[in-house]
Amino acid sequence: MTSGPRQPRRSSGVRLPVWALFLLIGVGLLVLVLSSVWLFRTVRGFAAATDGVPEFDPGVGQATPEQGGPLVFQGTPVGDAGSIAPETIPDWAGTQRVNILLLGVDLRCDEEGPTHSDTIIVATLDPLSQSMSMLSLPRDLWVEIPNYGVNRINQAYFWGQADEYPGGGPQLAVETVEAFLGVPIDYYVAVDFQAVIDFVDLMGGVVVEVPERIEDPSYPDNCYGYDPFTIDAGLQRLDGATALKYARTRATFGGDVDRAGRQQQVINAVRDQAIQLDTLPQLLFRAPQLWQSYQAHVTTNLSFDEALQLANLVRSMPGENIRNVVLDYSYVYNDTTFDGQQVLVPVREKIRVLRDEVFAPPVVPTPDIEALPTAITVEDARVAVFNGTPTFGLAAETQTYLLSQDVNVTEIGNADSATYSATQIIDYGSHPGTVQFLVRLMNIPPLNVSTATNPAGDFDVLVILGSDWQIP
Repeated sequence: MTSGPRQPRRSSGVRLPVWALFLLIGVGLLVLVLSSVWLFRTVRGFAAATDGVPEFDPGVGQATPEQGGPLVFQGTPVGDAGSIAPETIPDWAGTQRVNILLLGVDLRCDEEGPTHSDTIIVATLDPLSQSMSMLSLPRDLWVEIPNYGVNRINQAYFWGQADEYPGGGPQLAVETVEAFLGVPIDYYVAVDFQAVIDFVDLMGGVVVEVPERIEDPSYPDNCYGYDPFTIDAGLQRLDGATALKYARTRATFGGDVDRAGRQQQVINAVRDQAIQLDTLPQLLFRAPQLWQSYQAHVTTNLSFDEALQLANLVRSMPGENIRNVVLDYSYVYNDTTFDGQQVLVPVREKIRVLRDEVFAPPVVPTPDIEALPTAITVEDARVAVFNGTPTFGLAAETQTYLLSQDVNVTEIGNADSATYSATQIIDYGSHPGTVQFLVRLMNIPPLNVSTATNPAGDFDVLVILGSDWQIP
C-alpha cells in the first residue's frame, strides 16, 4: 500500500507566532493552529475598532523576553503584524494528505529528564476534501517499538529521550506509530500538562457534557502524590486543572480507552470555546501569556511557514468535516504480559480496516461511474502509464484499453522497478474525476492512490501497473 510521498522532517524546537497558536495549544495543538488565521483576522479587527485599547503585536518582543529582543524564527527576525498578515500567507501548496502526531507529555515536578507520552493522537488532514480526522491510540497499546522490541506505545517517547535517540522522544514515537499503522507521519507536536492548563484558563474554561459521575481517589498530583478527583455527570464548565484531570483520569469502566475518548471530547470543547466571538478579545489581550507558555511547554517540527499555511488550509473546514476516532474495545483487548504488565493488545485485522477507512482518499461525490466521463472531459488530464511488472508490452496494451474508455493516455514507459505488486495512481495536481474513473475502471484500492508535484514528464496523472493488473 502507498500513502503518497513523505513530507521532509524538520528540526525540532521551532516556535510559532502567537496568532498562529491560539487554537494550537488546547487541542494537542493541531485544531488550534489550524483555526488561528481566522481568529487573528477577526480579533485584529475587533481590537482596532475598540477605542483606547492598543492592538497587540504578536511579532515583536516575545522570543527573548529577558532581553526584550525581537521574535526570531530560523534565524530571521519577524517584523510587525503587518508582515505576517493572514491575507498575505500563501495557500498550502500540497494536495496530499498531511499526518501529524500529537503527544501529551507526562512531565511532573518540573522534571527535565526522560518522561512518557500520556496522550497519543494521530491527526490526518486531507486538503482535497477539506476534512480532518483524529485517531486516539491508548497509551497502554502493546506494539513493536523499532530497535527496542515490544512494549507499551508510550514507552517510545521515554526511550527516545533516555537513549538520546536521533530526533529524541518525538522521533522514536513517530517511527513507532508509523510502524504500527503503516502510514507516514509528517510532523509532530508535543505538549506538556502545564500548556493545557494555561490555555484553558486563559480562554475562560471549556464546557463539556460529562456522561457519568467519576470518582478517582488515587488521581496523581503533579509530583507523584495524590490529588483525589470527583466530577458529577451533566453539563460542566471546567477550568484548566479540572479539564486536564477529566482528560487524564482512568477511573471509569473502560480505563485507558474511555480516557482517550474524553481527551478528544476536551479537544472539541476547546475548539468550540475558541471560535465563540466572546472569547476572541480575551485571547488577543492574553496572547503574551500564551506565547510564554508555548515557549516553555511545547515542542514541534512544524516550521513557521508550514504552520501558517496549514492554518490557512483548515480555516474554512466545516465542523462536520472533523471526525474523532478512538481505538476502543472493538479494536483492542486486555491482557497481562509475562512480567505482569496490564496492556491492551491490538486486533490488527480490525485496526487495518479502520486505518484504511480513516486514511483513505475521499470518494469523489459522483453517484455512478457513468457520470465520470464528463468529469474526465472537463479536467482534460494527460495520463501516463508505466509498466511496473516484468510483462513485456503491458503498458502499450493498457494504453489501447484506456483509450477505448476515453482516457487521454499521452505517454507510456517503464517504471523505476519491475517488482510492483499493486497498481498505483499518482495525481500531480487536482484531477479527482479522472482518478476516480481509473480507480473504478481498474479496481485499484483507495490507499494505492497518492498525490505529488513535479512529474517526470508531460503528464498530469501517472498509473504504475503492478502484477495485480490484468486487462479485462
